[in-house]
Amino acid sequence: MRIGFIGLGTMGAFMAANLQRSQYRLMVLDARPDAAARHIEAGAAWAATPREIAGQCDIVFTSLPGPAEVEAVVFGPDGLLEGARPGLAYFDLSTSSQALMRRVHAALAEKGAHGFDAPVSGGPKGAETGRLAIWVGGDRTGFEAHRKVLDAIGDQVAYIGPIGSATVAKLVHNMAGYAIQTALAEVFTMGVKAGMDPLELWKAVRQGALGRRRTFDRLADQFLIDRYDPPAFALRLAHKDVTLATSLGRELGVPMRLCQLTLEDMNEALNRGWGQRDSRIPMRLQAERAGVQMGADPAAVQAVLDADGG
Repeated sequence: MRIGFIGLGTMGAFMAANLQRSQYRLMVLDARPDAAARHIEAGAAWAATPREIAGQCDIVFTSLPGPAEVEAVVFGPDGLLEGARPGLAYFDLSTSSQALMRRVHAALAEKGAHGFDAPVSGGPKGAETGRLAIWVGGDRTGFEAHRKVLDAIGDQVAYIGPIGSATVAKLVHNMAGYAIQTALAEVFTMGVKAGMDPLELWKAVRQGALGRRRTFDRLADQFLIDRYDPPAFALRLAHKDVTLATSLGRELGVPMRLCQLTLEDMNEALNRGWGQRDSRIPMRLQAERAGVQMGADPAAVQAVLDADGG
């Protein structure tokens, strides 16, 4: 088996090196030829074009900055599509576009090849150590056939669903992280401006209920199963806390835009008469706005937590 790897940047270089450490034969390509030096020294072959890689490899990986680069590598002159042949498996490890990955999948299918979106999470350190989550969307049979190769790159490889599903999971994950990052910046600047030492504040809050639990695990209690009764903590009490926090921010002159939006959602929920329901019930307002219904099976949710030691 020969594996093609296109894109030897911060993440790609480490992932390609891990494949080589697992004794896979590589053919590599990057916009900067010098980026491939260490891989060529370790036995990889250099390719002139994505078309050449597709024509000579059984599996092709790309790790690229974004959709524009993926589009050029797949559909451009001398692109992967021109060299694709029946049985070829293409995994895009980039964070890309769902619409683009569906187009890639369809175009490859016309040539008897298989396309997968396979974004990763773990950062450069995870790419170097192999401690990466890899979410894969596409044909499940094809995924299972190449699972061993994916395991050489990451330690948490998971099939998510049809093509494009993994891209959605990655975007949800990243957007949540940056939104939480913004919220934390708001409340921590408020705390520091109110006189707290940053280190002491951090040490304190990480021991609270929020600090002790994995972020996404909190969705299991009410939101995923769409059950807000009986309350673990009533909305009216949470509303008081948020009102006090945003009031302190105003007193100190600290901009807290996300926190104000949180208070507005709580106000709307109170106006619906939900004050005695669980404090997370404003999350239902967002589900209504989006036109979606949550309502996951509680037993299935618990099974996921149990499997992960949650």
